[in-house]
Amino acid sequence: MTMTQVTRKAAVTPRANDKRALEAAAATRMLVAERILDYSGHVSIRIPGQDAFVIQIGSNSRAEVAPESMLVVDYEGKVLEGDGQPPSEIPIHIEILKARPDVQAVLHSHMELAIAFTMMGGVTLQPMRARASRWKSGIPTDPDPSHIKTTEQGRALAKTLGPHHAVLMRAHGLTLVAESAQALFIDAVHFKENATAQMQALQAGAKPLPLTDAEIEQIEKMEMRDWHIQKLWNYYVRKGLKDGVLPQEWGEPLIPSRETLTRDRTY
Repeated sequence: MTMTQVTRKAAVTPRANDKRALEAAAATRMLVAERILDYSGHVSIRIPGQDAFVIQIGSNSRAEVAPESMLVVDYEGKVLEGDGQPPSEIPIHIEILKARPDVQAVLHSHMELAIAFTMMGGVTLQPMRARASRWKSGIPTDPDPSHIKTTEQGRALAKTLGPHHAVLMRAHGLTLVAESAQALFIDAVHFKENATAQMQALQAGAKPLPLTDAEIEQIEKMEMRDWHIQKLWNYYVRKGLKDGVLPQEWGEPLIPSRETLTRDRTY
């Protein structure tokens, strides 16, 4: 059975002020602005205490997605709230969220840089820049180049991802996972920065020098992930509001509080 054949239990629009729907919509629009998403790709956010998650209607423009165009979908692919069909590659989100209880948000993207690293012999994407220590455990590549539309494909992708935070998809794209929508967005920005850095080294004809284990250990000693995520989320939300990517009325619920942006330590 494919997950494109879904049924709806109810046709109720999710609350416009629902935080997860708003964050998923905002993250999606900002990812489009950063050229990480385009006409395709999607963000999902787990709903705590339920076998369900928020994800956009598959046919909606990623550049215009809003909280009202979000769906609540269960682990069988059934739409519980909202009026529309989820993306056809819904098994990516279902099977990863089922396999990884630590994961709260999932991004599937067709980033061109990510695809390029699945089409070069003898080259693997490595942690090059400081924030890429996030992927120190590795970035595996799933061998299936087709769209992930069946339960079996979704399970295979989740198995390739394993305990890691990113998985490339042969000639297709990538999938990232994180502990929140905000963290997922920031990780996507850093993933693109890191892939760009390695590609620049390759294009210069130089041998890339990825971070060593000792360097990663030193980086993580100084790391304050929660604060860093809030700092960058604040920057990108405000940029999105200024550039018209996000509606002005989204600002107040999305911008971090002053307390959240206040450090109580430096590392």
